[in-house]
Amino acid sequence: MTPHSFYFPGDPVDWPAVRQALQGLEIDDSDAARERAAADYHWYSPILAEALQGKRPDLVVKPHNQDEVLLLAAVCARHRVPLTVRGGGTGNYGQCVPLHGGIVMDATALNRILRLEPGWAVVEAGVLIHDLNQAARATGQQLRMWPSTERIATLGGFIAGGHSGIGSIRHGILADPGNVRRLRIVTLEDPPQVIDLHDADIQKAHHAYGTNGLITEVEIALTDAVDWQHTITLFDSYDAVLRFGLAVGQRSRDGSIDVFQLSAVERRITPYYAGLRDRLEDADAMFAQVSPGTLPAYEALAAQMGGRVVVRGTEAELLAEGLPSATECAYNHTTLEALKSDRGVTYLQVAYPGPLDPALVAAQMQRFGDELYFHHEFSRAGGELVAFALPLVQYFDAAQQRELIASFEADGCRIFDPHTFRLEDGGMKQVDEAQLAFKQRADPLGLMNPGKVRAWDERMLGLQVGA
Repeated sequence: MTPHSFYFPGDPVDWPAVRQALQGLEIDDSDAARERAAADYHWYSPILAEALQGKRPDLVVKPHNQDEVLLLAAVCARHRVPLTVRGGGTGNYGQCVPLHGGIVMDATALNRILRLEPGWAVVEAGVLIHDLNQAARATGQQLRMWPSTERIATLGGFIAGGHSGIGSIRHGILADPGNVRRLRIVTLEDPPQVIDLHDADIQKAHHAYGTNGLITEVEIALTDAVDWQHTITLFDSYDAVLRFGLAVGQRSRDGSIDVFQLSAVERRITPYYAGLRDRLEDADAMFAQVSPGTLPAYEALAAQMGGRVVVRGTEAELLAEGLPSATECAYNHTTLEALKSDRGVTYLQVAYPGPLDPALVAAQMQRFGDELYFHHEFSRAGGELVAFALPLVQYFDAAQQRELIASFEADGCRIFDPHTFRLEDGGMKQVDEAQLAFKQRADPLGLMNPGKVRAWDERMLGLQVGA
C-alpha cells in the first residue's frame, strides 16, 4: 500500500487546477450558494445544529448529465477533493453537510424521467418525487411510497437517506424486495466506473448517506394510482387510536381495508397542526389515507371501536378547504409543524418490537409525562406489521437524550438516533460489512462524504497511518 493513498481531512487542494479541470460545468462559489448547499433539516436536532455549525463546501457543482458526473468524479479523484452529494436537502441527519469542505454536488439538474412502463419508472436520481408521481399518474400509476417531503425531495436522496414513508403500510420499507430494482452508481476514481446494482445488491448503496458512490439513475416500482381519501378519525384515548391502528393493519393484509397511510397522533400534539385546531376537538387522532372502495369498511370499524371520522376528502379537496393533507401530519412533518411555534422541541425515532403493545406505550407515556409527546406510524417491514414512534421531546441537553434512549432500549425498543451524523451510530449500532466493502470499491480514496462512516475512519484510515 502506497503512503497516503487515502484522503485525510485537511489534505491541501489545488483549487485553481480543480477549477480549470471543471471548465464547462455549472459551478458556484458564492457565499449564498455554499451556505445553501450545506443546509438540510439537521436543525431539528439542537445537538447536530451545534456540531455542524459553519460547515460548508468550498465549491458547488451542478452536473446536468451523466457525462458531467463522470468528469466531476474523475477531477475529484485526481485532485483528492472530498465530494458530498445533495438532492432536495430534506434529510434530518446532516447527510449533505460536508464535514471537511470540498465540493458539494447538487444533483437536482439530473432530473429527467427516462422511461415509464407498467409497474416501473426509470429516472435520473435528481428528479423531484412529486414530479415523478405526477408523470406516473398521467399513465394511471403512482409510486409505492414517498416521504412526507414529497414536493421538495429528490428520489436519489430518498434512496440514499430514507427508510420508509407514506405508502409503507401497504408496500413495506424501501429495502423490501421489489420496491427498487436498480441503481446506477458512478465510482469516485480516475477514470470512474459505471456500476448497475440490481435487486438485493441495491442494499450496498441504499441508506448509506451518499458515501458509496454517486447515484445517477434509479429504477423504481410503480403501482396502480388510487385517488386516496384523506381522513382524520378521533378517539377518546391514545390507547384506542393504537388499537384501531392494529385492527386496520390486520385487515389491510387481506385487502378488506386498503390504506396508504396510518399515522396515530396524541392530543397534546394536535394543536400544532395549523388549520385543524377546530376539527380535532382536543382528542387523539388517526390520520389515514384510505381507498374510496374500502372507506365504508374503514369508517364502520372506526365506529365499532369508538371513533368518529371528522375529516374526509381527496388531497385536492382538503387543500381547497384550507386544510392540510394527511401527508403533512405524518412522519417528521409533525416535528416541523411543532418547531414552527416551539423551537424548544426536538424528537427521537423509536422502533417497537412487533406486534406493537399499546400497554407498553401507555406505560411510557406515564413514565415520561410532559417530557415526550407521542405519535406513531404503522408500516410493514418484511411483510410484518410494525410501528415506530417519532416522539416530540421537550429538549434540555445531550445527557437527557442519552437517558431517554437508554430508557426506550430497556423496554426492548430500538432507537434510530437523529442526533448523530455518523451512519452506524444512527441506528445500525454495527458495521454493515457489505456496504463497507462496496465503499472500498466505489470510493477507494475515501472522498465521498468523509467523516460520516465510522468504520472507514477506524479501519481504512487507521490502516493507512500504520502503513
